[in-house]
Amino acid sequence: MVIERVLNNNACLSENHDGLPVLLMGKGLCFGKRKGSPVDMDLVDKTFILKDHDTMNQFTDLAIDVPMNEIMIAEKVINYAKIRTGKKYSESIYVNLTDHLHNTIKQAKEGIQLSNPLKWDIARFYPDEYAVGQKAIQIVNDEIGVALKDDEAAFIALHFVNADTSNGTEQNRAYDVTKIMKEVEGIVKDFFNTEFDENSLAYYRFITHLKFFAQRLLEGQHYEDDDLDLLETIKRRYPRPYACCKQIQAYIQKKYHFNVTDTEMMYMTVHISRLVKNL
Repeated sequence: MVIERVLNNNACLSENHDGLPVLLMGKGLCFGKRKGSPVDMDLVDKTFILKDHDTMNQFTDLAIDVPMNEIMIAEKVINYAKIRTGKKYSESIYVNLTDHLHNTIKQAKEGIQLSNPLKWDIARFYPDEYAVGQKAIQIVNDEIGVALKDDEAAFIALHFVNADTSNGTEQNRAYDVTKIMKEVEGIVKDFFNTEFDENSLAYYRFITHLKFFAQRLLEGQHYEDDDLDLLETIKRRYPRPYACCKQIQAYIQKKYHFNVTDTEMMYMTVHISRLVKNL
């Protein structure tokens, strides 16, 4: 392999046998080298191949200025996430997470660390991704000696939620989805003046329903009203959960100008009735 472009002393671009751009990294890999120089493969510590052209260009631009150890940390976190969650992630996670960690570490060294008002909600709604964020904090502390706040675990978690290719409807909307879920859950808690068993199956089903409801709201999609007779039956059987849903409907209409259909009301009433069954 030969060097196609020197990025800095530790990184360069080359091409593999298929003609794809390859980002090569290693301490002193490109010191004194120029375009056309052979790559000393013994010095290569890490190889990155991103198939999307634009993403590869963005990642290459980052590699010019971001220290090699921070890029390695981002990759460790991504690999941990793949194992921990079993999910596939968009290649954009390499760009977004690396850039985020670089700026976060830089700010932390300057004494600046942001708070995340939805930290605990993100931890509840996306526990696996939040665990990845916690692992990232640990790795940064172990390898660079920078102690990040727990709030940062939530910010990192959202990057993985957004990059989850198996859940395309949620792309780039994790924060808004979480906010809507928290608002609706708050209405239910206030209506019934209670807290919920977050380990229960009913709560898990309710939260899962809220995630998809929030996604539909943000996309402007509705359930079609196709079984109004059943809704009338549910209204009679579960009057208090339905009354709670009416409050949710009014809130969503006022704040988001989104019409919660009768069919949506029916499903949400059923989930709430299961949630408060033993109250």
